[in-house]
Amino acid sequence: MTTTRSLGEKAGEEPITMLTAYDAPTAAIVDEAGIDVILVGDSMGNAVLGYDSTLPVTMEEVMSRTGAVARATEDALVVADMPFLSFGVDGAESVENAGRMLKEADADAVKIESGPHTVELTRRLTDVGIPVMAHLGLTPQHVNQLGGYQRQGTERDAAETIVDLAREHQEAGAFSLVLEHVPSNLARQVTEALSVPTIGIGAGPETDGQVLVITDVLGMDDWSPPFSKQFGDVHGEMERAISAFREGVEAGEFPAEEHSHVEDDVEDVY
Repeated sequence: MTTTRSLGEKAGEEPITMLTAYDAPTAAIVDEAGIDVILVGDSMGNAVLGYDSTLPVTMEEVMSRTGAVARATEDALVVADMPFLSFGVDGAESVENAGRMLKEADADAVKIESGPHTVELTRRLTDVGIPVMAHLGLTPQHVNQLGGYQRQGTERDAAETIVDLAREHQEAGAFSLVLEHVPSNLARQVTEALSVPTIGIGAGPETDGQVLVITDVLGMDDWSPPFSKQFGDVHGEMERAISAFREGVEAGEFPAEEHSHVEDDVEDVY
């Protein structure tokens, strides 16, 4: 069973794997496949809830889906994403919301899109027993401020800020760090600077682990980010199965005799 401690022990020794999941059936398959960490990401906004961004995702939506994932998971570490405005506005409310992810939704840890404003929050959360996964680089909750989903840390000052913030969040108690959409040589330097594991997405091969959104991995959509990879064609397989169902019904081939039951005692009720 993966814990925050065992995850740290893998850093630099064995690649860490992390995928998102938003429901129990998917989480069970991801867990059975031996993935180390399941992230119940606010990426659910774009991936499964039909939103244009992660911003509309609510605490209730993340908690409901985290509970479903946790109930279906035996070995993977379950990390719940803290959605936009659920943290960083009021200190007490931030701690309470993060605590609910563990206490009510059965998450093992929370992930926070990080910046200068989350260093002390990370310290406070870890002090009360809430493990924190930090997240630097491209932080999608700041898309309106960033002006899009561009690569981050491409200039020296911005790169130095990311390194400094990574160190500060480690010192504040974060057990790991997600690095999103940054140059691979910057991700390498951050990884070398930290003792806690780094997990990259669009950050090159030299982080301690890799994470992707499950719908991208499965090939659920026609498009995926340039730093991602479709490892399957679930979209095509679903389309084939659904079309076969429609054709079977329209042709009168489904349900067949083996899919039905006849009870003699109710033969003459009408």
